[in-house]
Amino acid sequence: MSGRAHRIEVWAPDGVAEVTAGDDLVALVLAATGGGSDLADGDVVCLTSKVVSKAEGRVRRGDRDEAIEEETVRVVARRGATRIVRNRLGLTMAAAGVDASNVEVGSVVLLPLDPDASARDLRAGLLERAGVNVAVVVTDTSGRAWREGQTDLAVGAAGLVVAEDHAGRTDPYGNPLAVTLPAVADEIAGAAELAQGKLAARPLAIVRGRADLVLPAGEHGPGATSLVRAEGADFFGYGAREAVVRALAGDAGDRAPFGSPATPAELRSSLGAVVGTVTGEPGAAGLALPADADRTAVAAVLFAHGWRLDAWEPGVVDAGSGVVCRVSPVTT
Repeated sequence: MSGRAHRIEVWAPDGVAEVTAGDDLVALVLAATGGGSDLADGDVVCLTSKVVSKAEGRVRRGDRDEAIEEETVRVVARRGATRIVRNRLGLTMAAAGVDASNVEVGSVVLLPLDPDASARDLRAGLLERAGVNVAVVVTDTSGRAWREGQTDLAVGAAGLVVAEDHAGRTDPYGNPLAVTLPAVADEIAGAAELAQGKLAARPLAIVRGRADLVLPAGEHGPGATSLVRAEGADFFGYGAREAVVRALAGDAGDRAPFGSPATPAELRSSLGAVVGTVTGEPGAAGLALPADADRTAVAAVLFAHGWRLDAWEPGVVDAGSGVVCRVSPVTT
């Protein structure tokens, strides 16, 4: 084996007992790891959000749809009974992360109230009781846009560099890396799930081999919350159908997911794709549109691009009749 080879180990202990409200998660991890003797400084302890939620009393009886409604901030997309929503943690997930599996019939499990805080508490407890400086990741399963299937990701983290910023570095060929940002917390969560399995009752996994990502004791880092894009920063704030409806409805409360105002050039290009030739500049002169331009369609395009329609006036365009459209960017 080459001296440059790098190995990562992942294992998931068997025999973790069923967790109920009030259970001590530190004791659970220690019991599954030989009293902590199987742990070493620099390990990453991964625990499923479901186990954390059960211990924190986030299991409730009742209707799953009602729980989804309570956990939802806004609906991103809906296809039949399936709802993709942005939940109160800022995560975009199916059913707001509410789960009815591996729990008594008639009950549902909600995500932890603050998964990063849960991870911090577990990390501090393991340091206090076992003397090991480990990172902690709270994991949950989520689908991905453009891809079939699901994978686990980090919804909570403590003591971990959750993303490695490679911006400003160069690759072995000398090419600059401008936006490379591996979400290592999510990669660790996915590796843990491979060892845990979905039906094997192994909610705990240990990842060893990336001690360089583990922060010194007492430094918890930004947590998994830092991986959540702010409202409006995601290119896909609504599903395809929902974006059309929201833009046509033009409710000011729906603006944020569309992001910051587009540049004038981008706005002209998008308007041109809908109404035909567009000339002029936003401002005093206004944009010149064809006479048959549909005002409703123009207003929807403006809304989706972060601009508003201020005036709609007949005018002369290319020596013929047309419309002068006066617009302004929306600022918050």
